[in-house]
Amino acid sequence: MDFESTDLSGLLLTADDALDIQAHGNREAAVLVPITGWPGDPKLIFTERNADLKKHAGEISFPGGMSDDDDRDLEWTALRETHEEVSISPDRVEVVGALAPVGTFVTSYRIQPFVGLVSGDEPLVPNPSEVASILHFGIDELVDAYAMRRLVRRGVPIRTPTFDMERVLIWGATARILTDFLTRTGAMT
Repeated sequence: MDFESTDLSGLLLTADDALDIQAHGNREAAVLVPITGWPGDPKLIFTERNADLKKHAGEISFPGGMSDDDDRDLEWTALRETHEEVSISPDRVEVVGALAPVGTFVTSYRIQPFVGLVSGDEPLVPNPSEVASILHFGIDELVDAYAMRRLVRRGVPIRTPTFDMERVLIWGATARILTDFLTRTGAMT
């Protein structure tokens, strides 16, 4: 796809439209789909969660987390959590739109994704209490790694989109968010 001529915001939902979409979950959370190098050489930033966390240990995710009472809105939650997890300051992010919310069934989160273009080249620093490593994947390599797979989690078989990225597997809510993003942008049909 020729991203040079693509207005990313025109392909995404507005925050208000996304918030009106129903999704499973009774606890509000938000993530940022951070993109560097847009439009010439876009790469998405993911975190590999620490293996000793109580929830979603070792999984690949977008930076984000639960909404706090002090957060202005879910967009701020995504920006705040991204800063806490990978040291991207909110003033370096231009939020260009949102994606449909995704629900998690085991943990009952309603995750609201926002898409943001990250400026500057300051180094990213993982928060050692939450993030084992920071990963960068190009859109083409993500599209090439896509497959629907049957996984067994906690003894329950699930059919889910996956992205097999050599040493890591992106699946679950993150893979559903990523699939929505790649489909909306026309990178994946």
